Order: sequence, then C-alpha cells, then structure tokens
Amino acid sequence: MTDPHPASAAGRVDPGRSPAIVTVTANPSLDRTLELTAPLSHGAVQRASNVRTEPGGKGVNVARVASAAGIGTRALLPARAGDPLLAALDSVALPYLTLAIDGEVRSNVTIVDPDGTTTKVNAPGFVLDDASAAELTELVLANAGDARWVALCGSLPPGLPHNWYRTVVDALADTGCRVAVDTSGAPLAAAVTGPVDLLKPNEEELAEATGVDPAELSTASARGDHAPLVAAATVLAHRTGAAILATLGAAGALLVTSTGAWFATPPPIVPRSTVGAGDAALTGYLIAECGGAEEPERLRMAVAYGSAATALAGTQPPYPDQIDPDNVSVTDLTGAASAG
Repeated sequence: MTDPHPASAAGRVDPGRSPAIVTVTANPSLDRTLELTAPLSHGAVQRASNVRTEPGGKGVNVARVASAAGIGTRALLPARAGDPLLAALDSVALPYLTLAIDGEVRSNVTIVDPDGTTTKVNAPGFVLDDASAAELTELVLANAGDARWVALCGSLPPGLPHNWYRTVVDALADTGCRVAVDTSGAPLAAAVTGPVDLLKPNEEELAEATGVDPAELSTASARGDHAPLVAAATVLAHRTGAAILATLGAAGALLVTSTGAWFATPPPIVPRSTVGAGDAALTGYLIAECGGAEEPERLRMAVAYGSAATALAGTQPPYPDQIDPDNVSVTDLTGAASAG
C-alpha cells in the first residue's frame, strides 16, 4: 500500500486510527464572520455585534462536523507551514495533512444580518501549478485506502483543471472507498460525466447539472411541488449511479437513489448563519451511512445536522446533542418523478 504520509505531507494525524471519512478541500479558507446589528446597507458604515474567525472550506467543515460526532476523520488540504488556517485547525484539534504551498491560504468574509440573511465574499485562492496538482492527487490517493468515504468538497483554486474532481474520482475507483462530491460550476459539470457514489447539489446546482431551468425548480419548490425536483435528481442519479442529496435551504432536503425518493423538512429553529449548513447536511448523511442507516434515516440525519448548523453562529460544527432528528419529518416520494 502507498505510504499514507508521503514526504510532501505534514500535519496533525492520529497514526493509530484509520479515518472513516477523508475530506479533500482543494481551496481552503480562513473564514471571518461578522454579525451585524442592523441589515446590511450598501455603502454605509456599520457595526458588528460579534466577530468569529474559524477554519473553513467545505471539506474542512465536513471534517469538523464528523470529528465533533466522534467519527474518525482526516482533512486533506494545501497550506504552508505556519499558515493561520493551520493554527485554527490545531486549536480545534482536527486531524489533517497538508500539501505544502508557497503562499497563504485565502480569507473569506461572511456578513450575517440580524434575521440570518447571509452575504459572502470569497477570495479566489492560491494558484496551484501542475506539479502541485499532481502532488495533491497523490496525497488523496495515499489516504483513501482505509477510508469508507472520501468527500471532495468545494471550489477549485486557480491552476487546478476544472475536471480535477472527475480525475480523482476515477483514480479512486479501485480503492474500495466511496466518493462524495459537493461542488458547482464547471467542476460539477465534469464530475457528473461518470460514476460517483454521492452528489450533494443545492437547488441551483441541481438545475445546473441537469440543464433544467432554475426558475422552474424554484417555482415548483416554493409551491410545494416536489415532482420536478425528483425528476431532475432522478436524471442525475441515472446518469452517475449516485445517490442525490439535494439541499433546499429552509425548505429541507431531497434524497433520490436507485431504490426511491424522500423529502424531509427541518425542525423549527432560529437561524443565525447558513454558512456551512449544506456541509453539515452532507456530514449528517455520511455519519448515518457509516452507522448502517437506511436511506430515509440518512436523509433525516442530513436535515437534522444542516438545520442545527444554521442555528449556530459562523461555521461552528453542531454536536450530536444539538441536533433534533425526532422533529425532522420524512415523506416518501417514490414515484413522484413519473407522476410529475
């Protein structure tokens, strides 16, 4: 087996524990969240009631939620020694390995209105050259062997080809691990050209990946008509062989697999920040799957984790005692696509 700790990698890992979930964050960030005392006003000077700085990037968020649940995890990411992001990861004791780069990890800014409305400003990220891209791929393959899931998450930094996720998924085909992909734009379009185990689009990304008019899905969702959503997710499931976990914001989430379709609505919460809610939902699904749960219960846990994350400030990971799966309502929609 390939050495799981190649010479180019460094970080904080538990050598005696194989991770159940390995996450890949090619474009990590240090996330700064500002909670405002009044709604955001363009061009105005405003005051924040609270400021948080946390390690970020979608894969890092997934790893933090899994770690908080006691699931063995390892986050893989590019970062130089001494980067402030790594200090933030050390402060939360998250296991990670890094590919050394020459520059600093980007900082993203999130502005949260008092009602929970979120505005994000994301920097492009450090440029990775061809050699770094190859080394990052090697780092993923070296750490995937004993994992149950590898989660490829988020945007790709400048320099990585748009089909990098697809290349990694294909390279992982013989490792025995399962692969989840959560991305958008050109990387999503490339990822869905072949088989994968799990895709987690939001409503807009589901439309994007299937060529459906986004307004059609949005209008149907707003009136409680799930058939167009199920139909679009079914197309994507048939094309890729994946389970499709479509997160729909405050409305809940949809799960479509080869065996059925289900819709879940969240428990009542007071929203504080939507940043990282989709990542928490993905993690909830993976946690449930690792525990042997059937599809409806995986969806229930996804929505429970996603809604719990929305009730927390910044990108804090929800802990198991903060989720409320008993008040997540799951409805069987099997057959809705053909009926729509």
